[in-house]
Amino acid sequence: MKFQALAPANYLAGDEVVDLFHPSIKALASSLRAEHGDDASFARAAFEYARDGVRHSWDVQDPRVTLSASETLRAGVGLCFAKAHLLTALLRSEGIPTSLCYQRLSDDGSSFYVHGLVAIHLQGNWHRQDPRGNKPGVDAQFSLTTEQLAWPVATELGEHDYPQLLVNPHPDVVRALRGAIDALALCREGLPSHL
Repeated sequence: MKFQALAPANYLAGDEVVDLFHPSIKALASSLRAEHGDDASFARAAFEYARDGVRHSWDVQDPRVTLSASETLRAGVGLCFAKAHLLTALLRSEGIPTSLCYQRLSDDGSSFYVHGLVAIHLQGNWHRQDPRGNKPGVDAQFSLTTEQLAWPVATELGEHDYPQLLVNPHPDVVRALRGAIDALALCREGLPSHL
């Protein structure tokens, strides 16, 4: 896939959602970096923490809505977007350019929803990673060679990957999460259908 990206150095900044300077984010990133020194090993450890250490709201039927990286870390739960915000903050905190990216997916080809993931710049290239969380039928893995996302797109259903690599979370995603009081209700009826 050809990405639409800025220079990698642009993907190191924080904001109120990707709050990479929050003490809890800095502490976890530093701890993971100390255990896994090189960039690829650290990136894998951060990915596995976001994927496995934070539960997906729908999978565990937890209605709490989290948005920022630090909220997601504190609650230990979040939707795909929140988990992507956490992973982005952890990696950027330790100097690894990380972008937010999105897919438009469908369960049946007639209704659509946006799914959030990240792309990491390592070894001179962008590599998409999906920290959504695994479950039966979903096996996302960290890889710098072959993508193994939660859901490869099914073009025959009208699904597609958005090629843009964003510095900040998409405003429609932030608006949907900020306006929600129940993550499960948001999954049922309020996720953006397109960007």
